[in-house]
This record gives sequence, C-alpha cells and structure tokens, in this order.
Amino acid sequence: MADRNRTHDRRSLRARHRAALLAVACALVAAGCGSGDENERAGQSPRPVERAPVKAAKPGLPGMPPLLDEHDIYAADRPGMLAPQVKDFPSRIYVPNTGSDTVSVIDPKTYKVIETIPVGVQPQHVVPSWDLKTLWVNNNRGHDLTPIDPATGKAGDPVKVHDPYNLYFTPNGKYAVVMASMDRQLVFRDPHTMEVRKTLPVNCAGVNHADFSPDGRYFIVSCEFSAELLKVDTEKMKVIGQQKLPFEGAMPQDVKISPDGRTWYIADMMADGIWVLNGDTFDRPRLMPTGKGAHGLYVSRDSKHMYVSNRGEGSISLLDFRTGKLVDKWHIRGGGSPDMGGLSTDGKVLWLSGRYNSEVYALDTRTGKTLAKIPVGQGPHGLAVYPQPGRYSLGHTGIFR
Repeated sequence: MADRNRTHDRRSLRARHRAALLAVACALVAAGCGSGDENERAGQSPRPVERAPVKAAKPGLPGMPPLLDEHDIYAADRPGMLAPQVKDFPSRIYVPNTGSDTVSVIDPKTYKVIETIPVGVQPQHVVPSWDLKTLWVNNNRGHDLTPIDPATGKAGDPVKVHDPYNLYFTPNGKYAVVMASMDRQLVFRDPHTMEVRKTLPVNCAGVNHADFSPDGRYFIVSCEFSAELLKVDTEKMKVIGQQKLPFEGAMPQDVKISPDGRTWYIADMMADGIWVLNGDTFDRPRLMPTGKGAHGLYVSRDSKHMYVSNRGEGSISLLDFRTGKLVDKWHIRGGGSPDMGGLSTDGKVLWLSGRYNSEVYALDTRTGKTLAKIPVGQGPHGLAVYPQPGRYSLGHTGIFR
C-alpha cells in the first residue's frame, strides 16, 4: 500500500509539473492553450496568421540601417514621416529642364513656378543625397553636379563628375554610384566630395536606372541602349549577372522592387510595359503590358499600389501589389508625356514631368484627376518632390527607405 501511494504521489507530481510548464509556455507566447473556439468563448480573438518577412533573415550590407518593418521595405515612407533633418524644409518640386539648362522650382500649394535656377548643360535628374541634406542636379553633358540646399533653395558651386546621367547611393551611405551612361561605367564615389573610389566598366550600353535588394547586397541596373539588365554585388562592386531582355528593340527604363522585396519591375518604353523579375534568381522576366512608352515607377504611400507613367500615350497605370494585376488607368487631361517624378509628402498627389510638352503634371492619387499642368522649361525630366518621408535616400528622383 505504501509503494502504491508513493507511485501515485510521483505520478501526481509529474502531472502537476507538466501542467505548470504548459501554463508557463502559454504565458510566454501569449496565445492561450485551448482551441480557437475556447479563445473566442473567453472573449479573446484567435491568434492572427503571421505574414512572411520580406526575405529570409540574411545579414544585410554592413553599415546599412535595418529595415523599419521586415514585412515592407517602404514602411519608413508613410505620410508625414519626415526625418528630423528635413522636417523644416519648404515643400517644393524641383524640375530639371534638359533643353534649357535650368531647374524650375514649383510651389505645390499654388502650382506655380516661383524660381528658375541656372545649372549645367543638360540636367537629367534631381537626386536627394543619402543623408537627405543635399539635392544633386545631374548635368549630364556639362559633366558636373550642381548641389542645391533644400533648406534655402540656393545652388552651390558645381562639382566635376564625368557623364552623370543618374545618381544612386549604396544603402549604407558609403558610396555614391554614378550611372555614366555614355562612358559605359558605374563609378563608385565618395557620397560627399564625389571623389572616385572605384570605376566599374560594364559590357552594356546606356546604364540609367537601378534599385537595391532589401538586404542591400545587390542592385539591378537597366541598360537602355542594349536592352539588358545587370545584377551588381554592392559590397564587391562587381557585376554578378547580366541578361538580354526577350523583346526585339527593348529599351528598359526605371527599376523598382515590390514592398515585400520579392519581385522586381522594370519599365520598358519600347515594349510598352513592365518586366516582372525575380531578382534573387535573376531568371528570365515576363512582360506585363501597361501602355505606350512605359517609363517611371512609383510606390504609393501605403505600399499597396505602383504608379506606372506611360509617356507615349499620356497615361498612368496602377498595379495592385497584392494581386500583381493592373487595376486602373488614368489619362492626363488634354494628353501629355508623363515621365519621371514622385509623390507628395501625404501621398495624395503624384507629380510627373511632361518630357515633350514643357510642363509638369499634378494628379490626384485618389481619383486620377489632373489637378494642374504647369509650364516649365524645355525637356523636363527627372523631377524631385522634396522633402519626402524616409530615413535615407538611395538616389534617383527619390527612393527612400
């Protein structure tokens, strides 16, 4: 009898011990131990299904700020989320006029040009610096960069840089990357002084646009004149992939990655659509028709849609990231040639240059309505809306993370 009592006591102790461990485990995960029905009866909601992170937990580029949200690389771009260093900058639209060698400055409240700044020869893009403190005007044929102080709107002394068609910054802020289109080079430079750190010759023609992977370890570049794409190792500053687009006469333009970091989109003005690509595998892309002369790509402030400017037909297509399908198309009132641009701080207005119409368009992102057509100089191109939400800039007309 005593042995049976001891056995019963040991079993009871083990049962209590298991129950205690289970209770501790449940408390740690804050999920409750019953079924979903039991949770609902207790007044608790069932545990939500977790979303997959942007990518597998792989170490990012050394020195790169971690993503604000592992599920959305654009989480720092929400309405009004201005970094401390830019929150007091006046809101302006900076428009480089390639044929006039000027930058038109627009007040977005009045839709009027309030200043015209003389710059170098053939300015292509206005690019926010990685630290958000400077706007660099890329004077392509003048072979220099004109710095503009966004706090005052005043231009500084130009900095000599050969063939600066476009400009990007590595996600850790270590280098500026000049897209030397005619030189067939990617030139890695000091992000402040613009002194050359490494020159990377490329075997394609017309390097022009790019975007970076979520971990910052590689970026994909479009080669406009040879219908090719490059994949570049950011840290090694080395081309690790190259492919020809499967379309005769293709002319790739802007490059943008999806919020979840899994899909890349490349606008193609001759294929009249966007190429859809897996950047990690860098395999053969598929073409999604959007409209004639597809050119610029911009992500909405809520990360739900991408705006595609179709320069050849005066329209903007809307892509739904969740479904991967086109859901709408807006047409500019009276026609136009929408090219490059960006979103207002609150995300309610899409600003685009009218490349062949010497004008700038403002469109309501809720309705697609054309709010204004503003006369500027000749050949307006890569306009920058500034300031914009984000912690740092990856370049072009404003890719913020």
